[in-house]
Amino acid sequence: MDFSIAWQKLNQIGRDLMAVLPNIAIGVVVLVLFVLLARGARSLVGRVTQGKGKSHSLSLLLSRLAYVVMLILGVLVAITIILPGFTPASLISALGVSGIAIGFAFKDIFQNFLAGILLLLTEPFKIDDQIKYKEFEGTVESIQTRATTIRTYDGRRVVIPNAELFTNAVIVNTAYEMLRLQYDVGIGYGDDIARARQLMLEAVHETEGIVQDPAPDALVMDLADSTVNIRVRWWVNPPRRADVLDARDKVLESIKNKLTANGIDMPFPTQQILFHDQTEVTDGDRRTQREGWPAGKGDVPAARAAISESSEQ
Repeated sequence: MDFSIAWQKLNQIGRDLMAVLPNIAIGVVVLVLFVLLARGARSLVGRVTQGKGKSHSLSLLLSRLAYVVMLILGVLVAITIILPGFTPASLISALGVSGIAIGFAFKDIFQNFLAGILLLLTEPFKIDDQIKYKEFEGTVESIQTRATTIRTYDGRRVVIPNAELFTNAVIVNTAYEMLRLQYDVGIGYGDDIARARQLMLEAVHETEGIVQDPAPDALVMDLADSTVNIRVRWWVNPPRRADVLDARDKVLESIKNKLTANGIDMPFPTQQILFHDQTEVTDGDRRTQREGWPAGKGDVPAARAAISESSEQ
């Protein structure tokens, strides 16, 4: 068997390898230098962003992006040194249609990634804010590049894609220092509205933890079936869920005790059922019948019993 051709091939491969060994060594050294530069860039970006008061999540994201960008740049430079014929343009052309297919396949991931960056930059809410999105409400635990996690008030974790939070309405309960609460209190129709309003405001002012400026107020909102409804409004600070529930509990207890102690009625819904009995002699006589209809002005029609008796005579 003739091994000369195989020997020549191996010999050529060895010579080619020896020729590129310096390039490989230089490429490895350059790659190591870029790794060190990437770590330095990550540390520098982290310190700069934290020094400017940015959120921890945004600082972490920008530092990671700086690290990844430097690494990609280092890999490209190292490959260019090792393979002089390689250029970034040739890489893009090599990807071709496959790059487009990959883009469509990862469309949702890229969309959530971009939305996460925009959320961290614009900061409509931050970590530890309490937000409400659709039926989910809780405290923001983390804002990642793909999704945001919130901890609900009953101790569950909800993971929401960033694209949904960026394109839909989100209620941020802790966006401002104060939050206004309200409750409708029903009093009886026979009670003095002005007196009841005064007592409610006194009860709110006497409650610990209620903001006095802006001052609480009480407005008549509805003449309901059984009650006159007065809406009491007050402000709390801070506006976190636990503080809101605590303030609501104290205010309602204080209002109820104050109204009861001063003889203001707080009636529950009632219905009155009237029975109409046509066998009674007062049936149809508006002056004496029990249904409570007004007698009216002028001549009042006679009762059916009186009409029937006169017709028989």
